[in-house]
Amino acid sequence: MFPKEAEKVAFCGNDNPSAYNMSRGLLSNVCFLDALNLVPHVFLLFITFPILFIGWGTQSSKVQIHHNTWLHFPGHNLRWILTFTLLFVHVCEIGEGIVSDTRMLTRHLHLFLPAIMGFVAATTSIVYYHNIETSNFPKLLLALFLYWIMAFVTKTIKLVKYCQDGINFALLRFCITGIMVVLYGLLMAVEINVIRVRRYMFFTKPQKVKPPEDLQDLGVRFLQPFVNLLSKATYWWMNTLIISAHKKPIDLKAIGKLPIAMRSLTNYVCLKDAYEEQKKKVAEHPDKVPSIWLAMYRAFGRPILLSSTFRYLADLLGFAGPLCISGIVHSFSTDNKDSTIPIVSGLSNGSNFSTPVQYSTDPFLTSGELLKTNYVLAVLLFLALILQRTFLQASYYVTIETGINLRGALLAMIYNKILRLSTSNLSMGEMTLGQINNLVAIETNQLMWFLFLCPNLWAMPVQIIMGVILLYNLLGQSALVGAAVIVLLAPIQYFIATKLADAQKSTLDYSTERLKKTNEILKGIKLLKLYAWEHIFCRSVEETRMKELTSLKTFALYTSLSIFMNAAIPIAAVLATFLTYTYSEEKQLTTAQAFASLSLFHILVTPLFLLSTVVRFAVKAIISVQKLNEFLISDEIADDSWRNGDSALPYETCEKHPGFHPKAINRKQPLRHQLDIYEHTLRIPSRYHDIDDCAIKVTNGYFSWGSGLATLSNIDIKIPTGQMTMIVGQVGCGKSSLLLAILGEMQTLEGKVRWNRLPDREAFSKGPYSVNETEPSFEANRRNRYPVAYAAQKPWLLNATVEENITFGSPFIKQRYKAVTDACSLQPDIDLLPFGDQTEIGERGINLSGGQRQRICVARALYQNTNIVFLDDPFSALDIHLSDHLMQEGILKFLKDDKRTLVLVTHKLQYLPHADWIIAMKDGTVLREGTLKDIQNNDVELYEHWKTLMNRQDQELEKDMEADQTTLERRNLRRAMYPRESKAQLEDEDEEEEEEEEEDDNMSTAMRLRTKMPWKTCWLYLSSGGFLLLSLMIFSKLLKHSVMVAIDYWLAKWTSPVNKTETWCSSETCSMAVFSILSGAGIVLCLVTSLTVEWMGLTAAKNLHHDLLNKIILGPIRFFDTTPLGLILNRFSADTNIIDQHIPPTLESLSRSTLLCLSAIGMISYATPLFMAALVPLGIAFYFIQKYFRVASKDLQELDDSTQLPLLCHFSETAEGLTTIRAFRDEPRFKQRMLELTDTNNIAYLFLSAANRWLEVRTDYLGAIIVLTAAVASISQTDTAGLVGLGLLYALTITNYLNWVVRNLADLEVQMGAVKKVNSFLNMESENYDGTMDISQVPKDWPQEGEIKIENLCVRYENNLKPVLKHVKAYIKPGQKVGICGRTGSGKSSLSLAFFRMVDIFDGRIVIDGIDISKLPLDMLRSRLSIILQDPILFSGSIRFNLDPECKCTDDTLWEALEIAQLKNLVKSLPGGLDAIVTEGGENFSVGQRQLFCLARAFVRKSSILIMDEATASIDMATENILQKVVMTAFADRTVVTIAHRVHTILTADLVIVMKRGIILENDTPENLLAQEDSIFASFVRADM
Repeated sequence: MFPKEAEKVAFCGNDNPSAYNMSRGLLSNVCFLDALNLVPHVFLLFITFPILFIGWGTQSSKVQIHHNTWLHFPGHNLRWILTFTLLFVHVCEIGEGIVSDTRMLTRHLHLFLPAIMGFVAATTSIVYYHNIETSNFPKLLLALFLYWIMAFVTKTIKLVKYCQDGINFALLRFCITGIMVVLYGLLMAVEINVIRVRRYMFFTKPQKVKPPEDLQDLGVRFLQPFVNLLSKATYWWMNTLIISAHKKPIDLKAIGKLPIAMRSLTNYVCLKDAYEEQKKKVAEHPDKVPSIWLAMYRAFGRPILLSSTFRYLADLLGFAGPLCISGIVHSFSTDNKDSTIPIVSGLSNGSNFSTPVQYSTDPFLTSGELLKTNYVLAVLLFLALILQRTFLQASYYVTIETGINLRGALLAMIYNKILRLSTSNLSMGEMTLGQINNLVAIETNQLMWFLFLCPNLWAMPVQIIMGVILLYNLLGQSALVGAAVIVLLAPIQYFIATKLADAQKSTLDYSTERLKKTNEILKGIKLLKLYAWEHIFCRSVEETRMKELTSLKTFALYTSLSIFMNAAIPIAAVLATFLTYTYSEEKQLTTAQAFASLSLFHILVTPLFLLSTVVRFAVKAIISVQKLNEFLISDEIADDSWRNGDSALPYETCEKHPGFHPKAINRKQPLRHQLDIYEHTLRIPSRYHDIDDCAIKVTNGYFSWGSGLATLSNIDIKIPTGQMTMIVGQVGCGKSSLLLAILGEMQTLEGKVRWNRLPDREAFSKGPYSVNETEPSFEANRRNRYPVAYAAQKPWLLNATVEENITFGSPFIKQRYKAVTDACSLQPDIDLLPFGDQTEIGERGINLSGGQRQRICVARALYQNTNIVFLDDPFSALDIHLSDHLMQEGILKFLKDDKRTLVLVTHKLQYLPHADWIIAMKDGTVLREGTLKDIQNNDVELYEHWKTLMNRQDQELEKDMEADQTTLERRNLRRAMYPRESKAQLEDEDEEEEEEEEEDDNMSTAMRLRTKMPWKTCWLYLSSGGFLLLSLMIFSKLLKHSVMVAIDYWLAKWTSPVNKTETWCSSETCSMAVFSILSGAGIVLCLVTSLTVEWMGLTAAKNLHHDLLNKIILGPIRFFDTTPLGLILNRFSADTNIIDQHIPPTLESLSRSTLLCLSAIGMISYATPLFMAALVPLGIAFYFIQKYFRVASKDLQELDDSTQLPLLCHFSETAEGLTTIRAFRDEPRFKQRMLELTDTNNIAYLFLSAANRWLEVRTDYLGAIIVLTAAVASISQTDTAGLVGLGLLYALTITNYLNWVVRNLADLEVQMGAVKKVNSFLNMESENYDGTMDISQVPKDWPQEGEIKIENLCVRYENNLKPVLKHVKAYIKPGQKVGICGRTGSGKSSLSLAFFRMVDIFDGRIVIDGIDISKLPLDMLRSRLSIILQDPILFSGSIRFNLDPECKCTDDTLWEALEIAQLKNLVKSLPGGLDAIVTEGGENFSVGQRQLFCLARAFVRKSSILIMDEATASIDMATENILQKVVMTAFADRTVVTIAHRVHTILTADLVIVMKRGIILENDTPENLLAQEDSIFASFVRADM
């Protein structure tokens, strides 16, 4: 039957003739049975290979097959698990066969060949299955079905045969065969199930199946839930994304949408249901609060249990390492006879049974005998590692996904609650915006992190207990000593962890203060430079920075202690254990014991180290949940069902409606019907009895702001339909409250607010602004209370474009939009913005002034297509022209033409005649109600009072005509917008430094830059830490790792059972002593290294910040004009924070893990030189993994950061604009937006964590391969037990640290970006502060006279720009009053800056009192002149500090200055007088008062030259008159140069200079110039009249 010619190799072996004996029947011949077992495997390979190659070879695009074909057949996961188990059993079978074969005289192929074929067939089966599944062609599964049946039958025959022969469970081969039968049977069952469900065979109608809903939507790119098990475990599907990151950066489009199950709406509904259930439970007990913990468990308990299961499996498999090491090393120890039994033999099933009827062909092994084979142990170790790591990563992934889902659900819950918060809660300070922002930004993240770490809470104790038991098995009582050391030191770690949190908090406080100061400096930098005060303010920032550094030092100390504890505890524990063992047991440690216990201690330390972190997070999570609970049970706004059809109920029902897509919260059919039905049941018929001509009626209303005291009492008013109602009264009499009460924002104590059902708006089809509304009737039906277009008193803007702010979710209609922007005279402002009405405004956008913001809010109210419009004091921030325009165009024309009902709160009584109905209020009650005629007839006193007020307002009006506030606002806006022409230059700062190389704009260079580590920047950072510390750090690191290696090496030498007499330290005591000394040195060095790294980081941070601050402070003024303030502030906030707190630990971790890996590789190569051959391929693989990962990780990190900000902003925006959103009835739209933002952020975070898992799985597998190669190499090559143990121990540590190397590299790369940005500012040129003149030659009181000669002056802002002043010549006599005028951009301000050398004087000179100013040191020049700028700038601090920061003057001088500026009485009335507080930016004084303070400041500086740069531009007439008077009197003997914004201010000057385009056109006395009819000055004056 079998060829006998093959003399050497025969299937049944050559040493046994009976093998071919068929006399006892075919089936009793074992060799034949083994041959029979080959048949199914060969059959499968024959059938499937052609199909695989031919069928799929043609579809080469198979790889890009679209994922809508990812249908999983029934039993998909079970099949994969069974196949993997089958493969593992096959490996055992192969091992058993080969080991048995080694005991034979000749080679017996039948012992292992069928097993190898089985392994190949099983692998083929799963590949084949996967291909069929992705192409959704189940008919071909028949081949697999036949294979499972045949395999099952042949294996069963073999099993039955073994039973007949009396072979029992003790023997391994019997167990393997039994398990195989079960597996094949199960796989057969799975296959039958597929036929049953999909009916592709033996049934007439095959089942039609659709792929999961998410995959039909092409936007979903996150495939983890849909791919097969192997791809799930190894994140194979991530490959395409991570590799594509190399070609182009990952953006939001590349990561697509979240799968439906992970969207926040889905999870919100889950959590909300669970929470409502808890609410019902505690409803009977009013003192109890619903438990969020239970709700979270209800909603997210299952995945947490799954993750914990994975975690337990991983932890148990983790102990395979020490056991296998012990087994392998044990077999090398020469004296196996008397040494302790290795732990592994405990794994054998008891004792060796004597094998029954001994077939000469079949040696049967027990499991114990198999495990004594080193190669088997090595393979087992490899498999255990692979499995352990896979389970561990799976556990991490599941918790992270659950954490993200939980966060999404919590955010949606918080948001829904915000939309329902009672306004009194927000305004009475029970719930501040800060608290809400904290809930969103901090508490939800705390809970998410807790969820990430919570499986550790129950996995760690188990791990620790297991570890201690194994140690006790190994070393007896002395193991407990080591364990005790670890356990006793754990509380210290907890203590350190809490201290760390405290230190971080205090650091935060100081850095906030420092940022505030820096911000002030940057805002007032021009003034500081002109007054030469920059160093004073710089010192104040440095002082705060020193405090911050002190608390950073504490932080660094505790960080390094924590790192030190982590590194030193295992050394200490091992030392204690081995010392105790040697002295108590009276035996020598064996190598097996030593190395197994070493690796066990390594395993034990991690959970203990993490435990402190987990406990801390658990404590934080408990606090977070308390805060959340308080928030969720706080007061909500009352739901008056009759007023408010859109109440809570239908929103919930519509959310759970099956076919309901969250996208269209208010457009889908089902929702409308539900709302309609709901409303029919609630309608109150009495509403129809009202008279039709009033839109809103309040009867007997008492309203309160939640305090229980009525703010508004006895309110009886009606608001007529389609007319304009004005509400007037003094400040604080409850006008705004009345509007809010009508909108339902206040608590109704008694009384009713009734909304009349208005007729469907005909306005839809009327007028030029018609809106094509498809179903007006439905709109009217849909909400009983109409949306109200409401403009609040305090303007509220969205972070969106101007257009989005005005349309506010309504459809865009061009002519309507234009009419509205014209009515609010917004067009000129829009034209100033860089992108017109597509410019982002709001918190993060461009800062608009109060008036501009208010006009946008009014425009929003006008644009909305609602019946009712509420405007709350829309004129408060507008000047008179705009108010009139808005009244005429917007209110009288636009709204009245539309027949809309308007309620207007105002102080401007001159508009009363326009009103159809007036409500006069006083002290929270209605004083009068009626038309102006009624009031004139019935309440003469009130009418007269109004008349006098109107007259006064008219007079103010005439005064006001001068100071045109709007032009000022627009000018400010222009100034904010346009000094940015070279902003572009700065935005290139992120380009790499490699720009010097030739600029080839192709993709490859860009990609090369993306993959390159920024080594230059790293070096810059390290060198700024100081070379001494740097060298100390490098030296101590290397020394520490050498000592660590030495400790282990000594252990190997000391425990190796070699003849002891040859070594220099032969006695036990001596060996112990060396070991103790090395361990002690190791512990000390751990502390030294962790301290030096932190210290170096601190020094670098200190130096970088110091350099940055000084560089910025001394920078030229042009730099501040062209660089956005936010950009500079970012360097001081975010980037400095990264340099302070993030880089040092990353650097520490990176250097530690890199050195650990290197020392491990060195040690393995020393123990088994053969290993070095394997290093090359492993190194290449590692290089590519890290290269690809770093790029992708950086992109995903940026996406995560950039998607977080809009989300947080949306929350704070909503909380601020609650009343507006609710008045507009726009909650659904805002909810939708919140869900979208949350999902976007979550998908970025999910991808980031999936990328981390991708990396860790890859590096862990590499580590496992290293362990395998090291083990195999050492088994085949080495003979000393100690070296084998060393090699294996180190190979095991590598697996833990490889991924840290890459992740820290990636983190460091991102963090070095901060150093680079800071560095880009450090290369800036400073102003030239040193003069060429000797200071002693300058008189003490220069300039005494104030004589100015300007000789042929040419000025430019930078040497690459055009000159702004060209050959200017002028002479100013001492004490003259000079006025300079000209159009914008004529060079007036540049001339004033030239006196202070703020601009580059490249030709000509200015001579003051005989001294050329370009030769003076800058500080001296600027400190001897004084200037009043156009924008009054005050700094936070005292009044004294603002007038005289150098503290040179006496109080009398300061009081005198204040008296001259007419501020003396004001300052006297303030608490503290001169030491009264000035808030940031001087916000507690009016603009006029601030300008007068600046005047006093200029006076305090007794300089003979004063320059006024458009100082009256931003103040009212009264203040301007004061200024003029002071200049004429107090400054009578000084030279005053006034740059005029309005010409009439310089009519009294001694000399007038008219400029145009940087040259002087006219230079004469005002009288002479006015006498010439054609002079430019005369034309200016005429225009100004």
